Amino acid sequence: MSDSRQISVEPQDNALASFLEDVAKTPLVRAKDQPGRIIFALDATMSRAPTWAAARVVQGDMFAAAQTIGGLEVQVVFFRGQSEFRKSQWTPSAARLADKMSKVRCHGGLTQIERVLKHGQREAQIKDVQAMIYVGDAVEENADRLGDAAAQLALCNVKLFAFQEGKDERVEAIFRDLARITGGAYARFDASSVATLKALLRAVGVFASGGLGALKALSRSDPSASRLLEQLPNAGQDHA
Repeated sequence: MSDSRQISVEPQDNALASFLEDVAKTPLVRAKDQPGRIIFALDATMSRAPTWAAARVVQGDMFAAAQTIGGLEVQVVFFRGQSEFRKSQWTPSAARLADKMSKVRCHGGLTQIERVLKHGQREAQIKDVQAMIYVGDAVEENADRLGDAAAQLALCNVKLFAFQEGKDERVEAIFRDLARITGGAYARFDASSVATLKALLRAVGVFASGGLGALKALSRSDPSASRLLEQLPNAGQDHA
């Protein structure tokens, strides 16, 4: 499946600028010569059905970009239906993940964000995980319990990058808080800004797999990476 939309992030996009600034301040924690590891978690309940196809394209592009600069292992997690919770194997293969995602369809059900956060904690206790990317549009759980789960995730040095679809103020407040607790970042996207989401995910993926040096290389051809470097106070140092 191809995406005919052009990657275009406007300089006046305050949400993007803020997100990239937060990413730039996030330290890279991984063993030398080891691939970065990201958990890509998705709300696959029915409310997200309209943008599901675009989300599959976006995550595939992120994996492919990171592979070109030093490697990234990704695990896809999603929930839907009546307590259905699925996870993939860890893999560096963008093609394999894209194939898995192409088979997933949205089903009605409630959110399972706490379960996602606790899953990230368990994975990080087995082997280092640098980041968890969560994409969703609703929160149907207790905010305090989610905060506790995020705090446990933070103890494992996993940064949560929360992407909100839509403009629900309660969802935004909770997503922002979860990102803050873990030292990650928050950004909003909707059906009209899939290109912005693509640029954000690409930046996070490249940062996790290659650190500042990889972002410098990417910035020669990618405006979003260039703006990320402009936000970074110590651009002369490589944190990888």
